[in-house]
Formats: sequence, structure tokens, C-alpha cells
Amino acid sequence: MRNSYDNLNQSAQYLKGVGPKKIQLLNKLNISTVKGLLYYFPRRYEDRSKFIPINRVRIGNTETIKGKVVTSGLRRTRGKMKIFQVAVADTSGVIYGTWFNQPYLKNYFKIDDEVILHGRVERYGNLQINAPEYEILKPDEEDNTIHTGRVVPIYALTQYVSQRYLRMISKRCVDEYSVYLKEYFPDKIVRQHDLLPLKDAVVNIHFPEQVDMIKAARKRLVFDEFFFFELALALKRRDIKEEKKGIQYNLKGDLIDKFKKSLPFELTSAQKKVVQEIETDMNSQKPMNRLLQGDVGSGKTIVSIWALVLCVQNGYQAALMAPTEILAQQHYQTINEYLMPLGLNAVVLSGGLKKKEKENVLGQINDGKINIIIGTHALIQDEVVFKKLGLVVVDEQHKFGVVQRVKLQKKGRMPDVLVMSATPIPRTLAITLYGDLDVSTIRELPPGRTPVDTFWINERKRADLYEFLRKKIKETNQVYVVYPVVEQSKIKDLKAATKMYEHFKDDIFTDCRVGLVHGRMKDVEKKEVMNLFKKGEIDILVATTVIEVGIDVSNASIMLIEHAERFGLSQLHQLRGRVGRGQKKSYCILLSEGKTEEAQKRLSAMTQTSDGFKIAEYDLLIRGPGEFFGTRQHGLPELRIGNIITDIDVLTQARKEAFDYLEGNPSFSGVEGEVLKEELLDRFPHNKDLILAR
Repeated sequence: MRNSYDNLNQSAQYLKGVGPKKIQLLNKLNISTVKGLLYYFPRRYEDRSKFIPINRVRIGNTETIKGKVVTSGLRRTRGKMKIFQVAVADTSGVIYGTWFNQPYLKNYFKIDDEVILHGRVERYGNLQINAPEYEILKPDEEDNTIHTGRVVPIYALTQYVSQRYLRMISKRCVDEYSVYLKEYFPDKIVRQHDLLPLKDAVVNIHFPEQVDMIKAARKRLVFDEFFFFELALALKRRDIKEEKKGIQYNLKGDLIDKFKKSLPFELTSAQKKVVQEIETDMNSQKPMNRLLQGDVGSGKTIVSIWALVLCVQNGYQAALMAPTEILAQQHYQTINEYLMPLGLNAVVLSGGLKKKEKENVLGQINDGKINIIIGTHALIQDEVVFKKLGLVVVDEQHKFGVVQRVKLQKKGRMPDVLVMSATPIPRTLAITLYGDLDVSTIRELPPGRTPVDTFWINERKRADLYEFLRKKIKETNQVYVVYPVVEQSKIKDLKAATKMYEHFKDDIFTDCRVGLVHGRMKDVEKKEVMNLFKKGEIDILVATTVIEVGIDVSNASIMLIEHAERFGLSQLHQLRGRVGRGQKKSYCILLSEGKTEEAQKRLSAMTQTSDGFKIAEYDLLIRGPGEFFGTRQHGLPELRIGNIITDIDVLTQARKEAFDYLEGNPSFSGVEGEVLKEELLDRFPHNKDLILAR
């Protein structure tokens, strides 16, 4: 006899109406099993018990209308684009649905078909919805009551899977298989948080009996998603903090004393607090596993150097991994500036090293003659063997995957780990999301950082902009000009760094010294250009995002970003952080037409605040958590239904319950624990060893 696990995890192919061909299409939606279909939640709902009359739709609003097809046709533009259009009428008026380069739709719509259109209403002479979501109603079709006359689920689709089809098989799946869903939460959690039973939540998220049931069903499923995510993090944290013995560092010694005395400035109170947190970690037998986040220019680097000194003082080696060669070189210069007078030996391990030179460096790392090793992904290559690795520092954590960080850690015996990020998020959210890491935050900027004025201008202001730059250069200011691409793009009017470098040098700023740096240049060439810019021998540095992080030129006071709409919000903020590092008045100029709504939101946010934490919140709201964190890259699960910003209260509650549960039942004992463990394994199969550890 099949148990509930077998029933839920069998292939969805065997559902009525699926079969071997349709399952291949469903696989594109990441639906393979019955449970996968049950947990493929609607993206929104339509109340089809009533529709808005066409003559009452509002321009600019997203509306849902119902009517009959009165005409349809396909035409070509002069640019050979194919446009398909249907005119849909109800008793009050007519509206047009328009699709670009989808000529096959002419085979779907017939005159007198009853259809539903959903989308943003515009007026181009007539009322129109461009690329609307649509559904063709079939009055005599089986199960038609699930498609209209009620609150109807709307799912994300893929080609050749229609809304009606997905809704139909979802209904069959819910009716037949939701009964096999086992309640895995203790009654206490369900009662305390006023959660629907699991079966009721799944039924009502797909086919709600009433509109208010959607909210209750969603709350339960969001709580579940966050609970299991936090439980997986709690297990990882337990594995690091409780099970493994790390290095206990001595905090006192001549080296750290000399380093403190050599600092030419006083640490900020925020930096002192973080140093204390790091010292407490390093003095413990438990391995440090800490995230240090702070805005651009908040002074994270000097805090990390403090940790490097403590590590070396205790006879261990330290590795610092950065995402780019330029940033690795910048770290090398900064670290050498502070630590060379103390007699410490640092080296950059880069792809640009000649064979003999590289072999020599690798040999000295293996012998322990080099104290601090700085590099990019090169550090995780098999040929890099440390004698006694005690500390791993990862800069710009969001640029690396979890796998890369772990691979570097494994080159030592439980080394301490400090990961740094200049893409900060609110502390509560950081603690909740990075449950396996302790979180330190620097919100205070060191004294002497010049505020950066940010302006958003369009192409019509280009001539004025050039005059402004020329004036500032004459006043001995240096300028960055950043482009999103290196070579001329196929996209019309998208300017490229190489072309604009030539244009500036030969046509516009003929009396200025213009340089070029981009990612396709050899490391030695990039290094040479950056050194010239730092020495003040280049007035205008034309660049791509290769200069996004780690570049510190105090005399550079103007950051011009062309095609700013093509950069992410956090990326724009990082680029802005390259200026304002000296005493001169600094500017960030965003040159963009900003045609899309999302681009306008990003560019407006940049002009409204220079606070990296607020920028990150805006970015999360605009892009959504999946894109912001790059979840696959960072080992975070894809969130099916929860939103880490809007559902932060539920996330916080779920975190507390997950950590409390593991503390009270660390081995998942009892029938209840077994069911919960089964669900956890189903959601996080890669964590099997941690889950089954006790």
C-alpha cells in the first residue's frame, strides 16, 4: 500500500490530462511531481463573479475585462514586425488587445469567442492593452465552473501550456491528492500563530472558497516556507558552532600592539564595536563565521586587516578573496601600507603571474613563508596549498557563490571566516536571512567622507555636461565615465566604452588626458592605467564596471554613468562610492532617458538618498528578493510564495519557532519530529547529512 510520501512524490505525468508529452512542458515550470503541482501557487487571482465594463476602465490602470471578439487581424510594420490585434466588445464599448511578434495567436481567436483580457490600459486613438494576459472561455467545456463565476487562480505559464489547462489539472490534483498532505507542525505552533491546517491552506491558495481565505492560506504557506528555510540555517549554524572545534587565538601580542599604534586615525565607534565582536569570535574555540556588512566607504577594510594581524600574530596564514584583479590589487596596496612596516609578508596571487614567478609564490605559501595571500578565484585552485590557513576573508560576498567560499575554507582546518559585503541590508533581515552567520554592521561613515550630490539628466543636457566636466578638470578634479559595455553594441544608440574613449580623446576633450580600462584588458594593462589615474596623470578615466568596487582615488570627484538605466540600483550605488573619498566637492551624474517605469524608480531612488541601507531596501522592493540575492548563486532557496521584505514579520516569527524547535528537539524525535524531518529532507535534500546528524 502506498503511503502519503509515495502518493505526493509520484510523477505528475499520471494525473488525468497530463501524460508523457504534457509533463515535458510542465517540467519547464519546475513541475515534475504531484507535490510540485500542489505547491505551484497562483501568481494572482481574478474575481470573475463580476468584471469591469469596458467604458469604465482607467488609462494607466491594470484592468480585467470580459467581452466577445468582434474583429481580429495581423499586420506588418515597416520594420517587418508582426502585430496581431483583436477587438473585444461588451455592451458598453470596445477595447483592443495587441501582441507584437506573436502571429500564431491568429489561430487561437475566433469571431464571437468570449474572452478575458488582463493588462495595463493605454489609449492610442482607441482603448488598448498591449500584450495582455488572455483566456478564451469555452462554455461547454468540462469543469467550466472553475474558470468563471468565482475567484479564479492565475498561474505563471510557459509556451503551449494554457491558463485553462493548468487550472484544470491543478483542480484535479488538489481534489485527489491534498488529502495526503500531513500536518507537520505541533499544535502549539498552529494555534499560537493562528495558522490554517496545511490541507486547507493548499486547497484555498488554489481555489479559495472566499476572497478572505486567500490571505489566510498564503499566511500559512509563507510561514511554512520561512520555517523550513530557517530550520535548515539553524542546523547549519549548530554544525558550525556546536559540533566543530576551531582555532582559539590569543588577542595580546607585540604585533597587534604595533598595528594599533601605527593607525593614523581613530576608529569610529561602529568600527570599534565590530572589532570587539570579531575579537570575541577569534578568542573562542568555536570557528568564527561572521558577515560584516557596511555601506561603501564605511571602513570595513581596516577592520578586516585587524583580524589578519591577529591571525598572523598567532602563527597562522590568512587568505583574502576578492571578485576582481583590480580589487585584489587595491587590497594588496592597502594591506601592504599598514603591514609591511610591521614585517608582514603579503602577496597577490593573480592570473597575470609568469610561470616561474607563480611557482615560487605557491612554494612560499606551502612553506608558510607568506603570511597573507590575496587573490581572486585563483585562491581556490587545487595547486594552492597553505601550510597553516587560519583565517578566510571574502570581500564582496554577493559576487561569490557559497561553494567557492566553502572550497577556500576547506584549505585549512576549521579556519575562521569573515565575509564582507558593501551591499548592506537591514540588520533584522540580515540576521534572519544569514542564520548560519553572525552579523556585524557598520552604519557610521568615517569623518572626512565628502557627501556626493547625485543628478539624473537626459541626452539634451550632454553639451552642458561636457562644459561642466571641462570646468571641473581645469580645477584639477578627476572624472570617471562608466559605460555598461566594452565594444559597440548591436543595440541602437548604446554607447560603448572603447568608442567613447576615442571620441573623448580625439573630438571632445582634446586638451585633457583620457584613459581607458575594461575587463578584457590584460591585468598588467589595467594595473598600469589605474596607477596613472591614481597618480593624477589621467584626467578622465573611461571604464566599464571593472571599477565598481575597491578603487580608492581621493582626487576623483565626479562619477558620470552613461546609460544608467542599464545598471542595477546597488551597482549604481557602488559606482557612486568611488567618488567623495577626498576633500573636494563630489558629484554622481546619471545620464539616461529612463524610459521604463522600473528604470525611473531606480534613478529617482539614487537622487533621493545616498544611504546604502535605504538603497538596498529600494532595490529589494523594485527587483524582488530572487533577483537581488541571486538565490541560486548564494545557496538560498527559490521562494515560491514568501517575500522577505513584505513578509518580514512572518519571517521573524518563523525564524524564532524554527530555532526554538531545534533547541527543544535536536534529534527530531517522536512521530511529530519524524514527519517534520521528512518534510525538511524533501525541501532541502542537499542538507541530508546535517538533518540526519543526530
